[in-house]
Amino acid sequence: MRTAVYPGSFDPVTNGHLDVVARAATLFDEVVVAVLVNAAKSTLFSVEERRDLLRTCLDDRPNVTVETFDGLVVDFCAARGSAWIVKGFRAVSDVDYELQMARMNSRLAGVETVFVPSAPEYSFVASTLIKEVAAYGGDVSGLVPPSVLAALERRLAPRR
Repeated sequence: MRTAVYPGSFDPVTNGHLDVVARAATLFDEVVVAVLVNAAKSTLFSVEERRDLLRTCLDDRPNVTVETFDGLVVDFCAARGSAWIVKGFRAVSDVDYELQMARMNSRLAGVETVFVPSAPEYSFVASTLIKEVAAYGGDVSGLVPPSVLAALERRLAPRR
């Protein structure tokens, strides 16, 4: 079985993320969406909330599971029996960093990275930008799933 891991913070998950998952799910027998636990990073949603939002968005994909992890992604891959990491990128500016990570992961554990370019309609969508626009009352519908939009509105309403 060919299993790939798609790691990220997913704070929040966007339609761009879901597009990458959908395409990866056609390439691999199983895709594990791995939500990063990073105590050093300030997030809008807890790791449990991010995991649950992803599960809600992906419950119609039988070969996709969602888990959380802490530590090196190559260790998570080893624990899941995966020799593949899936990474999406939006622009050339993403490629330099992602290529460095891919080479490090390959050197550390022989894990290979498959790059999936963003669909053009999501090439500008980043979780950080989504949070910023939503915090100021901007319309991010169509860029995030409805369940994520509702979660953003609930979380950010007290800040407005």
